[in-house]
Amino acid sequence: MQSLLSKEEYNPYYGIFIDKALKEDIVEGLQEGIAQFVDFVKVIPEEKMKYAYDHGKWTIAEVLQHIIDTERIFSYRALRFARKDNSPLIGFDQDDYVPNSNANNIGKQEFIEDFKAVRNSSISLYKGFTSEMLAWIGEASGSPMSARAAGYILSGHQTHHLEVIKERYL
Repeated sequence: MQSLLSKEEYNPYYGIFIDKALKEDIVEGLQEGIAQFVDFVKVIPEEKMKYAYDHGKWTIAEVLQHIIDTERIFSYRALRFARKDNSPLIGFDQDDYVPNSNANNIGKQEFIEDFKAVRNSSISLYKGFTSEMLAWIGEASGSPMSARAAGYILSGHQTHHLEVIKERYL
């Protein structure tokens, strides 16, 4: 999806996520992501939820919570950018969020319900954006980002982390 964006719309770091976005249409990709997440989480054995493949690595539960936290943060960024808020947004340190998330005490069904609620909110937000709103560029973590790029990042970030879980945890 990087070819759909100008290089000024995102930090190259996010290219890996943008390339894994599920659809060219952001809303369709976000909608498809609900079933992808739900179907994936349902088949994870309950006893694996607190599993980490190495010392210092996140558990599966923590990865799922990270996906949800990132959804909240990037949707907020998209809202700010689409509303032409020029205030620079500071970054967030995912490694500080995870240990403070209580993820290892959350059940699979709770992750599913929380993800669906957050994702449906993101879908509702993106449905209201015009093409001009999607193209508006703000600043996050010291780099430019458009609301459009944030939408592709949401979709691709989820895909990326589900692939990581499949490859390294299951």
